[in-house]
Amino acid sequence: MVRLVFMIAFVFAICASMPARADDVVIGNLKISAAWARATPKGATVGGGYFTVTNMGSTPDRLTGGVSDISNRFEIHEMSMDKGVMKMRAMTAGVEIKPGQTIRFEPSGYHVMFVGLKEPLKQGDHFKAELQFEKAGKASVDFTVEGIGARMGGSGGKPMQHGR
Repeated sequence: MVRLVFMIAFVFAICASMPARADDVVIGNLKISAAWARATPKGATVGGGYFTVTNMGSTPDRLTGGVSDISNRFEIHEMSMDKGVMKMRAMTAGVEIKPGQTIRFEPSGYHVMFVGLKEPLKQGDHFKAELQFEKAGKASVDFTVEGIGARMGGSGGKPMQHGR
């Protein structure tokens, strides 16, 4: 019995010492983290959203869609290079996340599009979007709006400044 108490205390101590991120969302076997979007100029009708999804389970899942109050539509896209030309295509069947796999939705790769923006996305703002997964279900995710030229979210989200 004493050994069991020590084991439980040990597990709690390890969990308490691990850094927690407020923006991480766990649903089923999936962990969604570091959700962000780029600010948009006045008059823009689309915005991009980015995040990381890790499948911690033993079966695949699939991001199939989503919704947000900030736009009329939510679409999943992929940017890729084809013979030196950047191409974007809608991922109408969604994106599979295999067991143990981490997929980064980022500029110049997989990303989500908020189509028909109701107002510009402003740096420093936050908004919610609901991601829909085939097996895990719906996940409510908080997106932080970074600068217009941001290449990544968080403290690295500011665009590089050249020449001064």
